[in-house]
Amino acid sequence: MIEKKFIKSKKDELAIKEFIKENIGKGKLSSIKIERTPIGEKIIIYTSKPGLIIGRRGESIQDLTTVLKKKFSLENPKLEIMEIQNPEFDAQTVADNIALSLERFGSDSFKIIAYRALERIKKAGALGCEIILSGKLPSEKARSWRFYFGYLNKTGETKSLVNSAAAVAKTKPGTVGVKVRIMPPDVILPDRIEIK
Repeated sequence: MIEKKFIKSKKDELAIKEFIKENIGKGKLSSIKIERTPIGEKIIIYTSKPGLIIGRRGESIQDLTTVLKKKFSLENPKLEIMEIQNPEFDAQTVADNIALSLERFGSDSFKIIAYRALERIKKAGALGCEIILSGKLPSEKARSWRFYFGYLNKTGETKSLVNSAAAVAKTKPGTVGVKVRIMPPDVILPDRIEIK
């Protein structure tokens, strides 16, 4: 019985997150965190563009709160906007920006889009990054392209410190999948040796 309750609450959380993502739109938010408090539900939205989500005089937030109350029968939802200080280290923001660029400029210029994103991340000071684009990029057959630089752990303890995300771009030839992995500069690697 308790298991069913847990599963239902997690399903509801996922539905709320998906609804907010659809409502706000691609490229505007990074992640959503839901906390249950005695007063009500606290929904924290992490974004690099808080002004776009809040809207003029907070109209967008108020509309979203009323819709969440009605649709998901939440008692007292409180929406909180948290700004991401370094959007270059946020994999979801980078993946969404690449997907939006592919939709806007077409899949022919996919190499330019990927290399520009990689350059921005490199200049920001990340230890490593990997961008994988897969789908019908210029060719007739679907294939994958990998763009990367630096150091990126895919196994072991430091794997959890790698920020990874995925996005989907709907282009004219077909759907293109975007996978981004970023290793931020504050990660302390166990095999790094400093000579004093």
